[in-house]
Amino acid sequence: MKLLILDSNSIFNRAFYGVKPLTTKDGRHTNAIFGFMNILGKLLTAEKPDRVIACFDMRAPTFRHERYEAYKANRKGMPPELASQFEPLRSLLRAMGYPILEMAGYEADDLIGTLSRIGEERGDECVIATGDRDSLQLVSNRVTVRLAAPHGDDILYTPAVVMEKYGVEPPRLIDIKGLMGDSSDNIPGVAGIGEKTAISLITRFGNMDELYRQLADSDLRPAQKEKLASGEEIARLSRELATIDRYVPLEKDPEELTLSPMDEEETYRILASLEMFSVISRLKLKQPEGYVPLSVSAEEEAPPRCETPACYPVVREPAPEEVLRVAKESGGCDILLLSPVCIVITGGTLFLTMDGAASLLAALLPEERLPKRCYDAKTLHAFALRKGIPVRGLTFDALLAAYLLNPLSSDYSLERISAEYGVSAEKDSFSEAAEEVWAGRLLPTLCDALQGEITRCGMENLLGQIELPLARVLASMELDGFALDAEGLAAFGEELSAGIVAREEEIYTLAGERFNINSPKQLGEILFDRLGLPAKKKTKSGYSTNAEVLQSLMGKHPIIELILEYRKLAKLKSTYVEGLLKLCGEDGRIRTTFIQTETRTGRLSSAEPNLQNIPVRTELGSRMRKFFRAKPGYLLVDADYSQIELRVLAAVSEDRNMQTAFRNGVDIHTETASKVLGIPYELVTPQMRSNAKAVNFGIVYGIGAFSLSQDLHISVAEASRMIDNYLTTFSGVKQFMEDTVENAKRDGYVSTLFGRRRATPELTASNKMVQAAGKRLAMNTPIQGAAADIIKLAMIRVFDRLEREFPQSRLILQVHDELIVEAPQADAEAVLSLLREEMEAAATLAVPLRADGGIGPTWYDAK
Repeated sequence: MKLLILDSNSIFNRAFYGVKPLTTKDGRHTNAIFGFMNILGKLLTAEKPDRVIACFDMRAPTFRHERYEAYKANRKGMPPELASQFEPLRSLLRAMGYPILEMAGYEADDLIGTLSRIGEERGDECVIATGDRDSLQLVSNRVTVRLAAPHGDDILYTPAVVMEKYGVEPPRLIDIKGLMGDSSDNIPGVAGIGEKTAISLITRFGNMDELYRQLADSDLRPAQKEKLASGEEIARLSRELATIDRYVPLEKDPEELTLSPMDEEETYRILASLEMFSVISRLKLKQPEGYVPLSVSAEEEAPPRCETPACYPVVREPAPEEVLRVAKESGGCDILLLSPVCIVITGGTLFLTMDGAASLLAALLPEERLPKRCYDAKTLHAFALRKGIPVRGLTFDALLAAYLLNPLSSDYSLERISAEYGVSAEKDSFSEAAEEVWAGRLLPTLCDALQGEITRCGMENLLGQIELPLARVLASMELDGFALDAEGLAAFGEELSAGIVAREEEIYTLAGERFNINSPKQLGEILFDRLGLPAKKKTKSGYSTNAEVLQSLMGKHPIIELILEYRKLAKLKSTYVEGLLKLCGEDGRIRTTFIQTETRTGRLSSAEPNLQNIPVRTELGSRMRKFFRAKPGYLLVDADYSQIELRVLAAVSEDRNMQTAFRNGVDIHTETASKVLGIPYELVTPQMRSNAKAVNFGIVYGIGAFSLSQDLHISVAEASRMIDNYLTTFSGVKQFMEDTVENAKRDGYVSTLFGRRRATPELTASNKMVQAAGKRLAMNTPIQGAAADIIKLAMIRVFDRLEREFPQSRLILQVHDELIVEAPQADAEAVLSLLREEMEAAATLAVPLRADGGIGPTWYDAK
């Protein structure tokens, strides 16, 4: 019989500090529960126990407090975001059938010690799972302690491992702690005796009693003898406090503490309310019948749900006219593409084709008066574009809706969002298309649920007028791609290779030997041991040689600049030259994937390759843009918003000084320097303007005095004065920031001008660093999010006008605040005018938007 005993409080604490902050949409903290469940799952897999008992501390004094009033008196109160997770965890464990053991007057350690003793006496094997080392004194031939970790491997302690690490048998660890004390529990120990000394003393004398019996006649140093002698009473008290009580009068016979059958419905409800759908999947739980997610308030009426569509026999290539007739009679349809499967649900009927969907969709998609909902509009548009089928009447996308409702999630799969919104459908295991039929049954009800939540949150326009139309634009951009000068890029790669070799030889000369420059261990030894440079950080594997460390060493030795240059060249060659050449298509064009559902603020991201990350800050890096070119007979037309985030800030903050500057068309950074420094506009130097620019953009991201001082290489006091002067000058900005943070604390989220929301659970954290990060997010999101919404609106407007007026011109790339169009040479000037017009008219703010543009054969020239 194997018994697994959980030191639940200890594991819970370790999980809380070992897992990044996680919250539900409504701001409830869940990281400790999530980490605990991961640890529990790992324990069950590794140990395969016959029984599991979860031991908890009670929030009440124990016999140790009666013995020593200051016991654990130095412990800070539990962070509220951890405390709030205790009851949900206990409810979850009970629902899963795990017995919970706790007793007033005793700690969980004492219960664990008693259970392990009883198990030993009965011949059971006991495994104690804990997050600290207090239980190591219990280790025996039948008791193993597993130090559990949320990530990585656990550490297993057997008698042999304890002996190897501490040089004593497990019970003697109590004597060691008695001598050295334990600051975490406020156990005093003998003043001046640390761990190494305590271990050596107990190793030599065997135990504390023998140490004090021989102390007077021992050859210990006089000073050490005096410490031990004067601290004997404290040492014995400390040992008593550190000793786990193994004879607690348990209120229940351990034999009664057995695993009960899991209440699967209650377990599902708890996990779903905590949005732990990966745990639901791991436990293979089914959604209870009639389940309503907690996101729907009891006072609110749940969103309407349509009938689960009947599953007709799988039809291969159903007659399009029949599907169209049913769709029209039903007033709309839902469409799902699961390559290579197409599913259409109309009026409670599910049509499914596995042999290709072109003819079916060719009948449905062009019908403007036939409302259509889908999951993943971009994929649907991409399919339609490749087949030459126009898409009209698309009114809803479940994927985009789920993203808008919860931008903090990292998973928008059908399984995940259906569980989150309480939507379920049975799978037919006997069906040859069980997954597809399940997804088809799910989609209508899921769209209903999401549509209700989108309406409740006031994001109908954001979805219908920005995100949904944008999906078509992105699908087209992905299909078109960007022409790449592969030969020129390959030649550039050779040039970089030569530069890399040259830097290597110079580095070897300065180092006095050849070594692996890419090995942090070897590089650290060269820099800090051989050359004697001041080391900044040291890890278990050696000295840190990251970019931050190397930057701090600039000017201290010429080798540093060469290493940084070497790394820059190597990065350019491996990531951008070799990476782009691998992904270039046979037609000479490179195609990225635009991700509409990844960032927290609404910004688009790009992958495989990430064209939004092409380096431009150095002359060598910006040359990469020369290899992106227009196809023969065409030119690239490029336009970039000028200071869009600052213009949004001026608009939303209603700051008069900032708005006046933008309306008058003056340079905002020079104007800022003039007002903050109190000097005439004409006398502002380039350095003053540069410093003001850093403050302008830093304010948008909630920069602090220390960070600004690092950026500008000035004192913290000077940076603090600059920020204070800025906020005094632009008092509307200061008020906006304060109001935004306060509103976010009250509402639990911030929103943009266009209604985009981002939850701000960080503001409720007790950790000051997390709180500070939350404030920065709260201040920045309305600015960056609104800028993202504006560039998306501009993309839609530009795409639509090009389609009407210049159909041979194509919008092919968006990078941050920049749009690029590939246009016939004869149309380039007119297209540039169109591009600027639509970008500047994309939104009406209290200050004008401005877009600067250019034309050229390559991205570099157009920029």
